Amino acid sequence: MSSADIFKRLVLGRPLKTSQMETEKMPVWKGLPILSSDALSSVAYGTEQILLALMTVGAAAFAFALPIAIAIIMLIGILIVSYRQVIDAYPQGGGAYMVAKENLGMTWGRLTGVSLLIDYTLTVAVSVSAGVQAITSAFPATIPFIVPMALILVWVMVWLNLRGTSESGTVFSIPTYFFIFCVLALIVKGAFDLLAGSAHSAGGMSIAPAVPSGLTLFVILRAFSSGCSAVTGIEAISDAVPHFRTPSQKNAKRTLVTLGILLAVIFGGVTILSLAYDIAPDPAGHTSVLSMVTQHAFGRGAMYYAMQISTMLILTLAANTSFNGFPILASIMALDKNLPRMFANRGDRLAFHYGIISLGVCASLLLIELFAMCSISVRNQ
Repeated sequence: MSSADIFKRLVLGRPLKTSQMETEKMPVWKGLPILSSDALSSVAYGTEQILLALMTVGAAAFAFALPIAIAIIMLIGILIVSYRQVIDAYPQGGGAYMVAKENLGMTWGRLTGVSLLIDYTLTVAVSVSAGVQAITSAFPATIPFIVPMALILVWVMVWLNLRGTSESGTVFSIPTYFFIFCVLALIVKGAFDLLAGSAHSAGGMSIAPAVPSGLTLFVILRAFSSGCSAVTGIEAISDAVPHFRTPSQKNAKRTLVTLGILLAVIFGGVTILSLAYDIAPDPAGHTSVLSMVTQHAFGRGAMYYAMQISTMLILTLAANTSFNGFPILASIMALDKNLPRMFANRGDRLAFHYGIISLGVCASLLLIELFAMCSISVRNQ
């Protein structure tokens, strides 16, 4: 064995046989954190986006946040039902790409597929940027190292995903479940406060007696569209059906329903608590609504810092959804001759290594360009 092979085995692990493919596939408990971190992370700022849009009218408009949140939860339900049907109809994966290709033709399929690949790349850049911003907010001394930290985070994810779905799923499941636990604990504590009467709403939970002046249909629709950030990432599960253990369709649908329930409970719960605690978003963006809700519920103690840490982790790990969705979609498009054939090849660890590395390279270039533009903008000011 050459020194290069020894190094490769140390970095990526021993090669796996094709017969071991089933062991690399995801059970439901791994599929949820691997493919849902993007969707779950979006609830950390979904409520805030609604309140920010309504704040342009005034605090009296906050009473309309709950009906808007209910409408978004109904939309989540529609998406869950729709993607369950997509999973049944296209068990080979591909999600919206397969739907567009089979029903509208290859041209529309290519357009949909490319759009999804771009979306996955942007998700990595945005998620990693959010994670780095959380780090620099807590430790200002790290600000000069923003770009290296962002690139390190991206390539750590590349490395873990090149080691295979099984290993990366185990690593990434811990922060995701930690975030779920923290948010559900917050909702339980908030529900107790509401039942005990210790939540002191200034009218946010009540139905507004009249429509505030300036609250137009445009503002309501803007608040709705901003809050729809809470539905991002649901598509990934229907893209990755072949990565679930047998029976893959059943396990994918079970994961999808679990995600839908979690999104509805967490998003709805945080919205209700923000109104019950009479929370107004910080216009400067220094303190999130989720942070303020947590501080009202638990005080600035251990649970508050646990929530902040879990939020930082889930925002960063939202990028991992892309590292599972992008390679699978690229492999399906490669089989249809819409991408180079190499994207359909699996590496020694049975992962679509060309897709994983390509996503890492594209996201890295995007991050470098993004931070360079931000630096130029700051200097010009």
